[in-house]
Amino acid sequence: MKEIILCKYGEIALKGLNKRTFEDVLIKNIKRRLNPMGKFHYTRSQSTVYIEPLDENADIDDKAVEKLKKVFGIAKISRSIECEKSLEGIKNTAVPALEDTLLGAKTFKVETKRADKTFPLKSPEISNEAGGMILDAYPHLRVDVHNPDVTVLVEIREQNAYVSAGKEDGAGGIPVGTSGRAMLLLSGGIDSPVAGYMIAKRGVVLDAVHFESPPYTSERAKQKVIKLAERMAEYTGRIKFRCVPFTKIQEEIKNNCPEELFTIIMRRLMMEIADKICESERIQCLVTGESIGQVASQTMHAMVCTDVVANRPVFRPLIGMDKSEIIAVSRKIDTFDISIEPYEDCCTVFTPKHPKTKPDIKAVEAGQDMFDFAPLVDEAIENTTCEFIEAKR
Repeated sequence: MKEIILCKYGEIALKGLNKRTFEDVLIKNIKRRLNPMGKFHYTRSQSTVYIEPLDENADIDDKAVEKLKKVFGIAKISRSIECEKSLEGIKNTAVPALEDTLLGAKTFKVETKRADKTFPLKSPEISNEAGGMILDAYPHLRVDVHNPDVTVLVEIREQNAYVSAGKEDGAGGIPVGTSGRAMLLLSGGIDSPVAGYMIAKRGVVLDAVHFESPPYTSERAKQKVIKLAERMAEYTGRIKFRCVPFTKIQEEIKNNCPEELFTIIMRRLMMEIADKICESERIQCLVTGESIGQVASQTMHAMVCTDVVANRPVFRPLIGMDKSEIIAVSRKIDTFDISIEPYEDCCTVFTPKHPKTKPDIKAVEAGQDMFDFAPLVDEAIENTTCEFIEAKR
């Protein structure tokens, strides 16, 4: 019995003349994820990557599938049995191989995809024949085409037939590394990790910058953000993570600028620092977790005031989402429980009682000009620390 994993493309299949480039990056990303699990042979055909173990030490198990489910560019995944492309081959090889799954089920159905149109039987005929074979081998089963316990998938492809007990959803999107590089402003909250996940899903390589303000923020708060980056890295791959010392800047904003403009000026200086780092690293855009109208600093007026200091686009993947939608994604990518740990980030330091929700850009610039922040910005960038964050699971 020969087991193989089939990873089927989603959006990549529509890429036309650029398809091969996307395929190359996808296979590279798959190899990187599965490298710790042994040696595999990778081939591609008919919008599918075939992953075949090369020796008995290569593990095609649930852990491998879980890793593949977090690779952007894969739409569907199935652990399949490879057999001769004939009904006899399906009967002799695949039907016995599904024993563990089918013995524990009460109902089933068969779905067939006939990619090789030269095969003499059509898809409904193959399903009927395969279903009869399964009923003969497992007489306790009955057919339920609407809500089966098990869906057996038969695929007739160019070289062989493949049979599996269904397929699982992949992460979708397009492969990381096909759409440039972005800098995520990563706080310890719920929103920014979700924004990072969503921009990476569009093929973007993700860097991250975090602002810390000791002693107002703790080392635990920083470690919380690193844990969030580790969870994100399960989808995005390795993240270059920077931590910017921000205490002096926040204290001078508090001491010298209008209180109602504190948050806007703070975010402008964060954006300016992140933008300068992007300039030195040739990063094409900034990404934030803002959702319009969610808090006072996320109004349209406030965003205009912050974006003007950046020399590159600012992307906001969550801009039209409400909090419940954002939380749903954070639970899906397993960052929610970390985000709600009670270690606050610097955005909660010196929060004004009555923040300006419709700031005027000239008034904001005048408020910021009450102190010369340029030397502190340069100092913060000079003292920024950097490390690479990898997935821990």
